[in-house]
Amino acid sequence: MTHLRIKHCFCCGQFTTPLGVALIFIAESLLCGGLHVVAQSGESSTEVASESPSVSVVKNVEELQWPRFLGANYDGAARLGDKSIDWSVEPSLQWNIEVGDGYGIASVQGGRVYQSDAVGGSRFTAGDERLRCLDLSSGKVLWEKQEPIEYQDLYGYEAGPRSSPIVHQGRVITYGVTGLLVCRDALTGRALWKNEVSQTYGVVQNFFGVGAAPMVAGDLVVVMVGGSPPEDQDLPPGQLDRVIPNGTALVAFDLNNGKEKWKVGDDLASYSSPRLMKIGGKDAVIAFCRGGLLAVELETGRQLWKYDHRASILESVNAMMPIVNKDQIFISECYQIGSVLLQVDPSSANVIWKDDRRSRDKAMRSHWSTPVLVNDYLYGCSGRNAPDSDFRCVKFSTGEVQWVDPRRTRSSVTRWGDHLLVMEERGLLEVMRVNPERMEVIASYDFSLPSGTRPALRFPCWSAPVVVGDQMLIRGDRNVMCLRWSKR
Repeated sequence: MTHLRIKHCFCCGQFTTPLGVALIFIAESLLCGGLHVVAQSGESSTEVASESPSVSVVKNVEELQWPRFLGANYDGAARLGDKSIDWSVEPSLQWNIEVGDGYGIASVQGGRVYQSDAVGGSRFTAGDERLRCLDLSSGKVLWEKQEPIEYQDLYGYEAGPRSSPIVHQGRVITYGVTGLLVCRDALTGRALWKNEVSQTYGVVQNFFGVGAAPMVAGDLVVVMVGGSPPEDQDLPPGQLDRVIPNGTALVAFDLNNGKEKWKVGDDLASYSSPRLMKIGGKDAVIAFCRGGLLAVELETGRQLWKYDHRASILESVNAMMPIVNKDQIFISECYQIGSVLLQVDPSSANVIWKDDRRSRDKAMRSHWSTPVLVNDYLYGCSGRNAPDSDFRCVKFSTGEVQWVDPRRTRSSVTRWGDHLLVMEERGLLEVMRVNPERMEVIASYDFSLPSGTRPALRFPCWSAPVVVGDQMLIRGDRNVMCLRWSKR
């Protein structure tokens, strides 16, 4: 039933969906950080371990980090190579945990895994949003915290978080399906500050709730908000065409205390996550909002420009994260207008190429999955729903399609050195060699079926794999597995 319900809905449900290079820390040395925390009302917690739980020794911190959605550089790529992996052997199970409602996969930093979900409610009405901290090597729960929420999805999708946590300078930050933004001490899980963002800024519930991951740069936490004035709060559900923006497309908060630093942008929220890039030599935030791409100066919150890009139909969403290559930005949607490649400066965004609105055969139609860029080629899923979807390779600089997988399935992708880990939404994981000339599958593992002591993944598998060292995290509807690759 779950499969049929989701298949026939107009949009998918995973919107987890990056941001400059995170400061790397070794667990205890920075996580303690001298932060003094006051427990806040409304929070429940389960202390599974002591205040200073033992964790595995991290020999290579860079190797064992995936601190935010799509990794440290917003590009869906593992930091280290894959030269010694034996692809002929299915990776072995290290540990498995059950998860509740939600679609996001974990972030990893300092030998710890941070996984969020929702528990305690009915199947589609959340009770508590939960954040667990686990030891990467063993899967042991070091601590968990819960926050009560009230949420019911307009289209029957799960009532849990869509986004991944972000770990930065000894803190872990979550942005839940209702817009609850929480900053915690990453070592102990204690809340440093909270903000009911949707209530604060008057957000009219989007189709699938809040789905963008938070971004952190320096001492700023930037989130996509998209609030509206008081007169819009009583509009019927789902009628976003009647909702008026109130200048809060993006809001930046002080990492230390949660106070607002700036707000900008007359647009509503999407399911794409904001990210960092350099524009004119300065740090800028770019966000693929509901109406298009917004560029903002990080330090001041001053809007640089906006490029309109959205399908004209009401029931459309922008969800992929913008892909950056120097001064170029690629964005894409799957409903109507497809993709565009822009060349940007501090005052404008100029089209290099864009899909023809009249053509059904567009270069790339990204839905909830963000492609990866390798040299001058994009590899990713194109299309809205199976069978109107496929995995393909597209030349970044021209939009020319190089090859298309004829099997017509939806997938997400992670780059690992010279290989791509392509996770099909029903649990088939394929390893493809990076090759712009043809699709080259070198290994295939069906995680939709149990194998030995390893359990199966259940549809939907919408999160791209997370790679840390020689380990990989993958998620299905009800569990997250950590696997270790064999080496030659």
